[in-house]
Amino acid sequence: MLSKKDLVVAGLALLQGSLASLQIVPAATWTAAGTNQHVQAHGGGIIEVDSVYYWIGENKLNGSAFQSVNCYSSTNLVEWAFVGELLSRESSGDLGPNRIVERPKVIYNDATSTYVMWMHIDSSNYGEAKTGVAVSSSVCGKYNYLGSFRPLGFQSRDIGLFKDEDRSAYLLSEDRPNGLRIDRLTDDYTNVTSNTYLWPQHIEAPAIYKNDGVYFMFGSQLTGWATNDNKYSTATNLKGPWSAWADFAPAGTNTFNSQTTFILGVGKNVMYMGDRWLSSNLMASTYIWLPLTLSGTTATLTEEESWILSEQQPWTPSHTKTIPEAESPSNTLSKGAVILSCSGCSGGKSVGYLGGTSNGTLQFSGISSNDTTKTTVQVRYENGDTKQRYATVTVNGKSYVLAFIPSTNGNTPFSSTLNVELHAGDSNAITIRGYGEGWGPDVDCLVVPER
Repeated sequence: MLSKKDLVVAGLALLQGSLASLQIVPAATWTAAGTNQHVQAHGGGIIEVDSVYYWIGENKLNGSAFQSVNCYSSTNLVEWAFVGELLSRESSGDLGPNRIVERPKVIYNDATSTYVMWMHIDSSNYGEAKTGVAVSSSVCGKYNYLGSFRPLGFQSRDIGLFKDEDRSAYLLSEDRPNGLRIDRLTDDYTNVTSNTYLWPQHIEAPAIYKNDGVYFMFGSQLTGWATNDNKYSTATNLKGPWSAWADFAPAGTNTFNSQTTFILGVGKNVMYMGDRWLSSNLMASTYIWLPLTLSGTTATLTEEESWILSEQQPWTPSHTKTIPEAESPSNTLSKGAVILSCSGCSGGKSVGYLGGTSNGTLQFSGISSNDTTKTTVQVRYENGDTKQRYATVTVNGKSYVLAFIPSTNGNTPFSSTLNVELHAGDSNAITIRGYGEGWGPDVDCLVVPER
């Protein structure tokens, strides 16, 4: 008979096993609970409060002008729920129509029990180059906007925040005429008191992470919306000396086609958070989250198609997967769903005309899993619209609404992720149809972890 301690250990092992197949899929469409929309938290950052992660970023659902600063919550960094707007569009002023509000970052001030948000504030032609500050008593509640200014009188564009172990806090600011700045904040974190360090090099999208006494500054070169080989520099004191800038992803990969936005520690793991901007349709920009290894003064970014992150264990690549094709003869197509030619799809074909007034339907049968577990299933798809499409996806009798952002062209499938319960064996069924009377995407295949 197992002891109480053995039962607890076994229970924890089962819990960790049940979460072990929840995957981070870089560049996927991430549907948020509560909105059924692709997560709109661009240029954002994450703050952890009482074992809950809060992802705060820009809403680009309707273009580049300011719409809101959004907040999402998660306990595992994979399943995200929309909580609310922290700042909303106003009739005029910095938060009014046709304004630029970018890269919101939030830190907590222990002395004042206040959450403080900094952001880039600008005109539509980027002529103002200011910072804005807002405060709240709740991490994901409404924020009181305090106003905007140029910190210490200097231009400020892309920004970041860093809070050190001694609770001193710093604004990281791209000052176009002079370079990249580290400026110390006042004790209440709502203003800037002095400059700590200035790089003459032009680096934007700054983010600092401290590891074993070493400060790592990450940032992007200035190439507009286009990606580049992002850089990093290290020091043991924020005042310097700082090392020469170096690549942390393989040269020529353009940081796996992304731009730095935030660096997050998760247990003993470190995660790089980047944006893959789609300048022609910003709402469809995706998120590139990848494992970052820091050793001494060296930073190395690892490219993964999908990976598993845990607070208790080192990150791991995703498990072996099966890839059921949409056009397989074992599937059932009904109510107008048809097989289409798709040269970029894994089998050269896809299934389209899902949804619509006839409610075209695709049913995958015989989906297998080695375990009864909650896992991340990818729906690989094409969506040639400029707006999102939606589908109702039913897994073993339980239905979900899934968003599908526009894909780049008709031959490069994207993935939309769904975190669902699968049963051990090959009796799992997944059905995809439209949502309402709208058209769903053209489905290429599923990607299903074996466990």
